[in-house]
Amino acid sequence: MPRLFLIVGHQLKKKAESLRSLLLTLGFPVAEGTPMMPSEALAQRLPHRRLRCLACARRCTMNLGKSGFCRVRANAGGTLALGNYGRVVTAHVDTIEKKPIYHYRPGSKLLSIGTVGCNWNCDFCINSSISQPNEITGLKLSPDDVVRLAKQYGCQGIAYTYNEPLVFIEFARDTGALAHREGLFNVVVSNGYGAPEAVDVLSQFVDCITVGLKANASPGFLRKHAGVPSPKPIFGTLVRLKRRTNIHIEVSDVVFERRGGSLRQAGDLCRWIYRKIGADTPLHFVTFYPSYKMGGAPSTSSNVLEAHCDVAREAGLRYVYVANSPGHKQENTYCTNCGKTVIARFGYDIRGWHLDEQNKCRACGHQIPVVGSLTQTPPEERYVPVVFPPMDMLYVCEGLSG
Repeated sequence: MPRLFLIVGHQLKKKAESLRSLLLTLGFPVAEGTPMMPSEALAQRLPHRRLRCLACARRCTMNLGKSGFCRVRANAGGTLALGNYGRVVTAHVDTIEKKPIYHYRPGSKLLSIGTVGCNWNCDFCINSSISQPNEITGLKLSPDDVVRLAKQYGCQGIAYTYNEPLVFIEFARDTGALAHREGLFNVVVSNGYGAPEAVDVLSQFVDCITVGLKANASPGFLRKHAGVPSPKPIFGTLVRLKRRTNIHIEVSDVVFERRGGSLRQAGDLCRWIYRKIGADTPLHFVTFYPSYKMGGAPSTSSNVLEAHCDVAREAGLRYVYVANSPGHKQENTYCTNCGKTVIARFGYDIRGWHLDEQNKCRACGHQIPVVGSLTQTPPEERYVPVVFPPMDMLYVCEGLSG
């Protein structure tokens, strides 16, 4: 190895070790062995060695030794330290339909990874043990390690999920760049609460994103149950993704039975998606199941979900789904021209494929906006724990994550 690379590598290692030592001294919770990876890309230097983090819409201003809202991005000696860089708390093989994503590379098998930390604090987060942690933990994996595992398990892509990927966006970017070189694609499952600078980073490596809304993006609900001042940055992220990138976009919306997000708000949301993102944008209404601090709340009924679907179709959206309700007729994709079922689903499984080689309806020849052809995977290979079984994750974990 050239001497210059050895010197640079040694200097980076020493800098990372010094950042970790400083954080420990200042009381930042870091598990033994956590690498403190410095980042310059998504930070703005302020007077008095303060920093403003640019990864999400909170744009946290951090004094020396303090972390942001997410608990994993901190000001260590005037440098933005990424406490969760390369600390994978869970990795799992699953299918793309679980995200939920229905119109991109159907049936594909993904290596889904997550770290700790989040920029929301949802009362209903099914992954609260990792999204709202007391310390930084996780198995040390490099971007090369993640890509190697994805290929080892025969995955077609990598998903960055379980907790909010914006808080580990640098690790996702570095992993995603390597994944592209190895012929893998990248999927992000995000709450969309990003800064414009973060969208620029996403454009460097993301192929497909699903933005997860909650309660029709009701401002009151988000303030009360997710600690989110306003949903406006989410809509800004969606517009930037649409106008400034070639990323495939899908949207999900966790629907609650009696709290937040009326049908009027659902109509406003769907009309906005129609105008700004497009009529062909897949919209998934996600069933809420009781979890975390909202363990006593009722699950979403079929009637409420179907009413939301009716509102979405009235707004002009063509591909509207009910997610996480196996056997519901709105799991399927229907031809918008002849009404025939073109993709039949049950849960995360594709039970029928009625598209030709150009993704046109076999019955009438109408073009269906699906990216890629069907990938068929043996059932026993679809759901495999890789790092260790996901903690407290039920059937709906991605759809409910804050």
